[in-house]
Amino acid sequence: MKELKIIGLGSGDYKQLTLSAVEQLKSADVLILRTEKHPTVDYIKSLGIQFTTCDDIYDSAETFESTYSQISQRVISSCEEGKVLVYAVPGHPMVAEKSVELTLDMAKDNIDVEIVPAVSFIDSIFTALRIDPAYGLKIIDGLSLDIQKPDFHCGNIITQVYSRLVASEIKLKLMDLYKDDTEIFVIRAAGVKDLERIEKLPLYELDRIDWIDYLTSVYIPPVKEDAKFKTMDELIALMGKLRAEGGCPWDREQTRESLKPYLLEETYEVLDAIEKDDIDLLVEELGDLLLQVVFHAQIAKEDGEFDINDIITGIVNKLVQRHPHVFGDVIATSESGALKSWEASKRELKGITTYTQTLIDIPEILPNLMRSYKVQQKAALVGFDWDDVKYAFAKVEEELEEVKEVYNTGNKQIIEEEIGDLLFSVVNVARFLKVQPEIALRGTIDKFISRFQFIEETALQNGKNIDKMTLQEMDNLWELAKKIKMLQK
Repeated sequence: MKELKIIGLGSGDYKQLTLSAVEQLKSADVLILRTEKHPTVDYIKSLGIQFTTCDDIYDSAETFESTYSQISQRVISSCEEGKVLVYAVPGHPMVAEKSVELTLDMAKDNIDVEIVPAVSFIDSIFTALRIDPAYGLKIIDGLSLDIQKPDFHCGNIITQVYSRLVASEIKLKLMDLYKDDTEIFVIRAAGVKDLERIEKLPLYELDRIDWIDYLTSVYIPPVKEDAKFKTMDELIALMGKLRAEGGCPWDREQTRESLKPYLLEETYEVLDAIEKDDIDLLVEELGDLLLQVVFHAQIAKEDGEFDINDIITGIVNKLVQRHPHVFGDVIATSESGALKSWEASKRELKGITTYTQTLIDIPEILPNLMRSYKVQQKAALVGFDWDDVKYAFAKVEEELEEVKEVYNTGNKQIIEEEIGDLLFSVVNVARFLKVQPEIALRGTIDKFISRFQFIEETALQNGKNIDKMTLQEMDNLWELAKKIKMLQK
């Protein structure tokens, strides 16, 4: 079987090379260095050891991802039967070394791989900064800050700070999370005599340093007070404290039943903020709504039923499962196609075999304008729908005539049924026009109150009480209110 030995060259000082690493370097049939830009390379040269490097790939590859992929492919393709290939990388082979990760994946069962450990740059940073990782430490690839987030409660080492350009990009991403003047440590060549340099400075100055190079990392101490944002974990912990012994008496007394009105109230306050287009208010109200979710999760956790992680896991899994047109092989190029895909996956996951059951599953507790909209929407997905909105308008006129026909009968049950049919047909028109009837009606109610207020205030200014006015007088003021509103637009 082909042999591959991957060795670490330590963090920079040749004295950190292990005896095993030196032996492997000397006995290698073929030696490949990931890069010649490392302080130990001069020592390797002094031993008369021949090697090749992958620096040419750095010069030609367009991205870091393609660089590491090409390096790994070169290492694998250089393995030959009967010869020992040694691939040497800076630091420890298993610490922040993407090329090793890819190489191991490519080697699998075809190549016998041995890892020879070394002192990593992380070890040298511990020593240089005199910090104990046992108190908490997170190591983050600076090129992956979009998906790897720092932890404010512990120290964070940001690796791969290759250049001032990279430092600038890292700085901007960190400033989205930390205050601009958060104190950080910039470390170059940790553990390398005569090359090591450590400087403490505010975050906003990170890319102003002119000595940043391929041996540079950044250390951010635990700085909870300097975080721009609170985390979900902090909210959960706070809720737990409020519900615990010695917490808030009111919070401790709440149950699912007692919280129901607040959940509904907060939902409507979010809708109100959206209607007002008030972003600051929306942030506040969404926070209040999120608190309700965390509150319910805490109650369930105390009862041993579920916790916030079950909620998050459930919704993430649902979103993936309900979007086969995004995460699977289903094709949907329009909104209607996406809805059909969503409904199909929902029926499959819930074991629903009839379309009628999807209508029955719509919660009865919903406001009936909203529920009727959803019923019509789901029925339309199977083609039970008008071809054109003009037919929906015609249905409204038909239902209105039926109301007129029965309103003098005195039969409340029939009148109620026909009024329901009329409302249902109006909702259908709203659906065709992509208007939520519940929201539209709320707007009309607010408009009515505003115009009514205008009538009463105008009447009082003229020395009249509204209850002493004639309908014609009130209607005249109503029309005046409409005209004033139109002029304001």
